[in-house]
Amino acid sequence: MIAEGFWKDRDARRPRPYQPRYRRDCRGELIQIDGSKHWWFEDRGQQCTLLVYIDDATSELMHLKMVESESTFAYMDATREYIEAHGKPVAFYSDKHSVFRNNTASAKGDGMTHFGRSMEALNIEIICAHSPQAKGRVERANATLQDRLVKAMRLEGISTIAAANAFLPGYMVTHNARFAKAPFDERDVHRPLALHENLRTEMVWREWRSVTSSLTLHYNKAMFILEPTEISRPLAGKRVEVCEFPDGALEIRHGEHSLPYRVFDKIRQVNQAAIVDNKHLDAALAMAKLLQEQLPARKRNNNEPCRSSQGPHIFPAPPASADAEPAKRRRGRPPLARRNPTVAYMKERTG
Repeated sequence: MIAEGFWKDRDARRPRPYQPRYRRDCRGELIQIDGSKHWWFEDRGQQCTLLVYIDDATSELMHLKMVESESTFAYMDATREYIEAHGKPVAFYSDKHSVFRNNTASAKGDGMTHFGRSMEALNIEIICAHSPQAKGRVERANATLQDRLVKAMRLEGISTIAAANAFLPGYMVTHNARFAKAPFDERDVHRPLALHENLRTEMVWREWRSVTSSLTLHYNKAMFILEPTEISRPLAGKRVEVCEFPDGALEIRHGEHSLPYRVFDKIRQVNQAAIVDNKHLDAALAMAKLLQEQLPARKRNNNEPCRSSQGPHIFPAPPASADAEPAKRRRGRPPLARRNPTVAYMKERTG
């Protein structure tokens, strides 16, 4: 059976060994990042995601941020806070999440994600791991945090994302004092921001749109009407940049100029079914529940054929009130009884 391939011996059934990798030499040379979706508040709050930034050379927690889901804007906001606190690292080491890598890149465009384009503008490299074992340092940190951080927040009675983010800086100091290691090289290779670099300008969702002859453009099911100024009038037929910020603000840029605009929302009541990533499912369901609660109550159509042909079903008709108006009698002659041609033919032959 082993020779024919029907059976594997014990050595062949053992898990695949992974060669260990040495730590990087300097602090800030390689920062492993990952999002850990977990019941961080147990039964006291909603399920959310913890964004973890850990240094490869020292196993030091560099930054923690609790967010609703692992999204581009969440990583942009957390990375901006990281750079403001520590500076720019040499590289980020992540998985193949769609925030970091365009898994369906084609010949059109540069194939980069919005987060990757922001990191390129800041001169920060993004390296994607081929397997979870390759970034095992942040994976083991997630397992440790899912045990220790959950208990620490339980003792403090924390049940919201805002309270957790206020608690995390003090927890990182305690965690690093116990688990952080000394680097091989004492140098810190974090770099300060250059004079021409602006975090708010670079950490944006950036798309290009064409301006019509009436100085309008369309973005996210809304029409933006540019104010007729000396800068916007010559832009008819040209392309402008639509920049959406993590805090919800939106700018329309042409070169170094921010163009004033008005918004005409043309969103429809019935939209095509959205494609939602697995890691964004919780946030999408929460938004759908909120929208459903705001809609007026709907009545069921128990008179439809799909209901009337069932007889007793799970949606019974509402009880008729005493003061309800009687049903109106239909006018015209009653319909004729249907004749079955097969039965009529058999009667003629037997008769």
